[in-house]
Amino acid sequence: MKNMSKTQKMTFSAMVIAIYVVIMFFTQSFAFGAYQIRIATAMYALSYLFPFLVVPLGLANFISNMVMGGMGIFDIVGGCIVGIVTSGLIVQIRRLNLNKWLMILPIILVPGLGVATWLSYLLNMPYSALALSLCIGQITPAICGVILVKALEKVLYPKNTIKGEN
Repeated sequence: MKNMSKTQKMTFSAMVIAIYVVIMFFTQSFAFGAYQIRIATAMYALSYLFPFLVVPLGLANFISNMVMGGMGIFDIVGGCIVGIVTSGLIVQIRRLNLNKWLMILPIILVPGLGVATWLSYLLNMPYSALALSLCIGQITPAICGVILVKALEKVLYPKNTIKGEN
């Protein structure tokens, strides 16, 4: 994957953004609920294998919140920032050669604690209650994200694994 041209990276990024938005569209009935189980956020884990996806994954969140009617500009811009920070932390997990299962933490905590900051203000609800429900909702996508990376790694690198295989 290191040999991908800029055009290939842009094309791949566009496909990832499209898949993210499509997943959000088909799961929006529970992606915007009390526990916000956003299956699409499992895709943040892809930045472990493809570090160039950090910004496109933030953009994917931006687009899905804009198209599917998030909670206004706070949710649109904030979701973009959350996507970039989450994906960026996952890239750092790889660079530091840490256990892949640690990807669960940013996928749960960054959206869970970050999104609660503006939702608690917009909905006039206690931050701790929102943060807890959002973090619970992110558990399934976080686990799915690690499983996705492990499965893709076996396909992309069948003879050897990326440093830090745990």
